[in-house]
Amino acid sequence: MSAALFCPCNHHKIVPLMVILIGITFLLHAFKIIDTGLAAFIWPILLIVAGVAKLTGRSCSCCERG
Repeated sequence: MSAALFCPCNHHKIVPLMVILIGITFLLHAFKIIDTGLAAFIWPILLIVAGVAKLTGRSCSCCERG
């Protein structure tokens, strides 16, 4: 990736990471590795964590340049 398209800031990685974790949760449920109650409990928590991380995150120099 070129430097113009990639930002090394950690706060830009929170939402994609949460989407991946939610996908893994549903995949584990589909393979009957975790039960419905646990899957229904995990994904809302992951969304809440992503929202709180986004709200408390500070902007960085790459965001200010935009």
